[in-house]
Amino acid sequence: MNEELLHNLADLSKQVWGYIYPNEIEVHWSIMIVLYPYLTGLVAGAFILASLVKVFRVKEVQPAYRLAMLTALSFLLIAPLPLLLHLGHPERNFEILLTPNPSSAMAMFGFVYLWYLMVVLLLEIWFDFRRDLIVWGRAASWPLSWFYRAASLFSNDISDAAVRFDKKAVQVITVIGIPSAFLLHGYVGFIFGSIKANPWWSSVLIPIVFLFSAIVSGISLVLLLYMVITPLRGKSLNMACIDKIASFLFYAVIVDFSLEALDFIHRLYESEESIKILSHMVTGKLFVSLFVMQVLLGMVLPLGMIVLVKTVSCSEDLRKLLYFTSAILIQMGIFATRWNVVIGGQLFSKSFLGLTTYKMEVLGLEGLLVALVVLALPLVVLAILIKLMPPWHDEDEPGPAAAGETPATPAELPAPTASAPAPAPDVA
Repeated sequence: MNEELLHNLADLSKQVWGYIYPNEIEVHWSIMIVLYPYLTGLVAGAFILASLVKVFRVKEVQPAYRLAMLTALSFLLIAPLPLLLHLGHPERNFEILLTPNPSSAMAMFGFVYLWYLMVVLLLEIWFDFRRDLIVWGRAASWPLSWFYRAASLFSNDISDAAVRFDKKAVQVITVIGIPSAFLLHGYVGFIFGSIKANPWWSSVLIPIVFLFSAIVSGISLVLLLYMVITPLRGKSLNMACIDKIASFLFYAVIVDFSLEALDFIHRLYESEESIKILSHMVTGKLFVSLFVMQVLLGMVLPLGMIVLVKTVSCSEDLRKLLYFTSAILIQMGIFATRWNVVIGGQLFSKSFLGLTTYKMEVLGLEGLLVALVVLALPLVVLAILIKLMPPWHDEDEPGPAAAGETPATPAELPAPTASAPAPAPDVA
């Protein structure tokens, strides 16, 4: 037998506990498949938070509305990248649209993605920013003026009637977008939950757990970004906005924690033949990521912090610190949740007699460095979008000016016949 093959088998055997089939030693779905549901969850959660303003009239969240929409768009643009990096031939991805297979849940992702991107996010952002894009296009010089004119689809109407129509359109699209957001991330849980041969994935609660954990992650991300970006702009944080977002985050975490606990109790009650190997996996291979990172650091500790803020009179600075720390811990916990679902479902043998180990490489297309780059890319896209389309309602920020020029103030902008006034604060 080939000596190199024997050496590789000897190394792989050190990763094995118990008895497994030879083709189960290697974990095929890597960190990239972990990143995909994590990124799409952030998209859905950020949009759900934004919908509180336009549909449910939660005025306190208004300062973070546009930031939430741009955040959802930034992460949605990068969300398919982990899947493309995982494919052996990513250049063939267009065939999923040219030759669709309606019976494949994975193939339908392309259409769900395009629907959410084109019909929901881009359209709502366009209607919400249309008036501001026209104003910025009149105030800026080339090439920014050309960009703003093209982004506004060369629209020039900023009359009161047109603005009212924009607001009504935004509200209608948001109503459509809420079930679309549920579909975008719920279908990821549907794919895992429908794999009946895998007892770690096969559960009717998996799509619901995925959905609520997505809402938790998106809300905490927007809270985190708002608390970081606002001081960097030299502005003071709107505590009413932060308190309200933290309240919704608190409720979402409670529901998510309850659903995950219900799923765990249901598995224990069923006590199928796989319960022993799953117990070994949970108490061994996944102990740190499941009990320490997901449950303790990602749920229990943030819940305790927010409860402390709600029950004890805290100073404003202490509230900010507790909210900020809770948001970071929740992001860690949600990422651990995705890791435990994707990687955990591949660690045990179909014989239920053994476990393997996942070793993440540092380099390579599915290594740690590439994963960190993929996680950073949405933030880069968000920074560019914020630079080009400021999501703030400050009266002293009419929009970016050309290089070397001072941004025009509202008083310097002419009447609508020549150039429109600076964008006014949005009213739902």
